[in-house]
Amino acid sequence: MATDISKLRNIGIIAHIDAGKTTVTERMLYLSGAKHRVGRVDHGTTDTDDDPEEQERGITIFSACVKYRWQDYNINLLDTPGHVDFTAEVERCLRVLDGAVTVFSAREGVEAQSETVWRQADRYQVPRIVFINKMDREGANFEAVLNDIEPRLGGKPVAVELPVGQGPPHVADPFRGVIDLIDMKLLEFDPETEGKQVKETDVPAELRDDALLWREQMLDAVYDLSEEAASLALEDKEVPRDLIIAALRKGVIDLKIQVVLCGSALHGIGVQPLMTAVGNFLPSPLDRPPVEGVDPKNRDKVLVRKPDAKEPFCGLVFKILPAKTGDNYWIRVYSGQLLQNSRLQCPNRDKKENVAQIWQIHATKKDRDGQVDSVSAGDIACVIGPRFAITGDTVCDTQSPIELPSIKFAETVISMAIESENTGDKKKLEETLDMIRRQDPTFRAVENAETGQTLISGMGELHLEVIQHRLTRDFGLNVKFYKPRVNYRETIGGKADVVGVCNRQMGGTQMFARLKVKVSALEDTSAPVQVFDRLPPETPLSNAVRQAAMDEMRERAAGGGMLAGFPLSGVRIEVYGAEVAEEGSDEVAFRIAAGDAFDKGLEKAGPVLLEPVMRVELTTPDEYMGELVGDLQQRRAIIAATETRGQMTVITAHAPLKELFGYSGAVRSLSQGRAGSSMEPLNYQPAPKADADAFLM
Repeated sequence: MATDISKLRNIGIIAHIDAGKTTVTERMLYLSGAKHRVGRVDHGTTDTDDDPEEQERGITIFSACVKYRWQDYNINLLDTPGHVDFTAEVERCLRVLDGAVTVFSAREGVEAQSETVWRQADRYQVPRIVFINKMDREGANFEAVLNDIEPRLGGKPVAVELPVGQGPPHVADPFRGVIDLIDMKLLEFDPETEGKQVKETDVPAELRDDALLWREQMLDAVYDLSEEAASLALEDKEVPRDLIIAALRKGVIDLKIQVVLCGSALHGIGVQPLMTAVGNFLPSPLDRPPVEGVDPKNRDKVLVRKPDAKEPFCGLVFKILPAKTGDNYWIRVYSGQLLQNSRLQCPNRDKKENVAQIWQIHATKKDRDGQVDSVSAGDIACVIGPRFAITGDTVCDTQSPIELPSIKFAETVISMAIESENTGDKKKLEETLDMIRRQDPTFRAVENAETGQTLISGMGELHLEVIQHRLTRDFGLNVKFYKPRVNYRETIGGKADVVGVCNRQMGGTQMFARLKVKVSALEDTSAPVQVFDRLPPETPLSNAVRQAAMDEMRERAAGGGMLAGFPLSGVRIEVYGAEVAEEGSDEVAFRIAAGDAFDKGLEKAGPVLLEPVMRVELTTPDEYMGELVGDLQQRRAIIAATETRGQMTVITAHAPLKELFGYSGAVRSLSQGRAGSSMEPLNYQPAPKADADAFLM
């Protein structure tokens, strides 16, 4: 039977690390009947944190999808990581979701990564509701968290629930239930049934005045959202419950407000109302604008696809899980129907793709019961069969091609050098790194010809640590891990006019050759070495001898500079004169003279060590700007520009790569995790004299 798309909800749980996202997800699965026992993060028994690394660390690393039914709604829920190193998982999920539940800890409130994921949701225009979790923890403060949302995040929170008490059982007024401000009912959750049994009673007299005050604040927001509700208020008439919900729902979908609920997911308090709020306030695919893309054959032509099973099929690949039986492609279906054993177009790769199997997803696996024949517009499914598409690619009907906007991921900020312990593991390592690249779009692995190492790059120290553990533990590879070596280069600081000489006895023959050579620095220090034959036409040298001299110069240049043999760049070499003898001025003699001129020229012009300089972009709240700028200056950085973007300041700086190892961790430490950074290669500039001298010792 086809799913009613109006009752479908594609939602994500987003938050700072340790706010309780996975616990909220587990409680939803349990209360909906999708599982019979509540998993615990600290026990490693949750459905969504099923990777050994997640279970060991007690954090979410990989996004996971689960499905459940609540009331008459079908929910696709994506549980996302909270650690900054894994924001790409949040990025890919928010790209395909229709709504989100933002979880805040009642004790810690709006934290650093809360800001990051909120901005990501803003970028994709994802409507969201708020759940203030851990109301039974020491120091919980519902009102403080609520009041922090607008100044810190630019949100417009509207409380639809009020906590009854705050804190653990031993305090004077512990958290024990919630007041539903729409229905004005007290909801208490039976601990014996872990929140399944909910007792609904009238609001007690001692709590009623406070509840009415909060209800008036909620209704003020409703009046702003609904003219009908405002008119009823002016006539002193009661605003019907359905009208309140409809007005709040429209406000959430239009991104004007975020309704706020509260509870304790660990003890099942307030989670059932949250599940109902997902259906009441978050959008179905029908409530979201139709997706837009371009015609792959005419990129100026904009195409639109509505969330309708009768439209041509199109979907977006947002996650790939490599598997021996065939990679699992997670696809959000935006229009049409995806059929098993069908053939699709991937316009990004200009390739045809096969759909061998379609599965419902459970956590990071195919649903154990869930192979299906088709999936319709609005849904999310796992597909086996495609081979060419990568994360962010469109798949569509071959007769009606469309290319949707892809997913843009942040650039990597830290690298580590690795190599296999033995040659037998080298090919296996290459295959494994390629597999991880398919799974993780923020992971990079490049073999560096200059150092002979493979450099793996990621979003932070934890990201690379997880990769390291996967290589050694999950794939059983014997791999050495090193800190990467900075790829210096060498050039010259001035110019020189030298004469290269060969005047020696070899095998009874007197060898003789002289070459006059000019050596000068190019303006672009990163440009390849240029070697020019400026010998006058009347020079008595055969073409073979001239070519031998030029080849020697180029080979010497390719061999590196004089300081430490780093690649040579930014040098111009001009051979403008030659002397020959009647005998012994052959190719060997002129090769020796060319080598002598090369060495003399570099030495006289003054060798210079060049270090790679990175363009660093730093985004920070204003209060941390001074400390971060000071840290950059200590790293020999030059501040190129500063720019205000909303409540954040963006600093652009140029800094040597040598000084930036561990920088992402320093940024988080100096800003309490609220600043972020990215970097990319800029150019090569002269290194400090002390660094150059170190290579001469």
